[in-house]
Amino acid sequence: MKRLILAAAVLISIPTISIPALAQTVTDLPELYGGEKTLYDAAQKEGIVVSFDTGPTWANWAAEFAAFKKRYPNVEITYNDIGSGATVVALDKARNRPQADTAYYFAASAYDAIKKDVVAPFKPVNFEKLPDVFRDPDGKWFTIHTLTIAFLVNKKLVKNVPHGWADLLKPEYKGDVVYLDPRSTGVGQVMSFAANFGAGGDMNNLAPGFDYFAKLHKAGNVLRVEGTTPYAKFVKGEIPIWISYENDGLKAKYADGMGDDVEVVIPSEASVAAPYGISLVKNDPNPNAAKLWLNFIMTDMGQGIFAQGYVRPSVPGVQLAPDVAAKLPPAPQVKPLDVAAAAAKKAEVDAGWAKAALGQ
Repeated sequence: MKRLILAAAVLISIPTISIPALAQTVTDLPELYGGEKTLYDAAQKEGIVVSFDTGPTWANWAAEFAAFKKRYPNVEITYNDIGSGATVVALDKARNRPQADTAYYFAASAYDAIKKDVVAPFKPVNFEKLPDVFRDPDGKWFTIHTLTIAFLVNKKLVKNVPHGWADLLKPEYKGDVVYLDPRSTGVGQVMSFAANFGAGGDMNNLAPGFDYFAKLHKAGNVLRVEGTTPYAKFVKGEIPIWISYENDGLKAKYADGMGDDVEVVIPSEASVAAPYGISLVKNDPNPNAAKLWLNFIMTDMGQGIFAQGYVRPSVPGVQLAPDVAAKLPPAPQVKPLDVAAAAAKKAEVDAGWAKAALGQ
């Protein structure tokens, strides 16, 4: 999960991309949505958009920056990479003279931003297509991509690939399973809800999930519970089965050399999609450029760029290139996570998991 740590807010400028004289920009292409060219005209007068917490190595933001700059050559974009919690702190400190135009974060932080009154309503293109739990009704935040809980399986270490939560309880997976601590990590919290749904529970009944973890640990199938993301250990071949986000497995498979040794499995019974959202900053210095940016990443083009970075688009029905779609097959068993409800259950998850898994 995207790290939620405090760090100094250092803005970084995107290097100017050379646009050949005959390059196609928004001025000579069909509009992606009605009013795009008019909005670009207004954004050019501002000339820049400041995008908080969109680190280029995360979720394919670097490709989003490049595509935006190519389509809108007269609008520069700058960004920083400070973490979800730090973003809200930075917005709060600068509320009297905002520096940011947009703010990106794990959706739970969006609720904090609303409480602090540092974000403004804006409904971009495709807003109405989002599930209700993936957006603020007034548009003060909305989901732009999701991360889905999956089993990341090293086939060199595991003979039979498990396909569901029930499979992980089998004796053949003794000492094979690694996952993150729900008490201290976001992905661990999200995973606990996925396991609960897979065991037949819901947001109002967490007991099936706790029972599941008790069985998993009693069976001896858990190798260890990690406190930090063990991605490097997985890539080195030290973890047979890692319950984490789907994009970690796809990155290991397609970008970091593991290839066909990795199988990424969304459990058949159920899983959850964790929302990552973005907001327009209240009283931001470049509102037209900000809206141009927010609209762009919510168009089919922008959503497709996220998918190229192994995260699932938030807008249902986006058409993806065949090679990209093959890596992100339909998964109707995935449920959108209501992060507000999940946050309200955190203490119950922490205590229930510790008792079930650790006997504490």
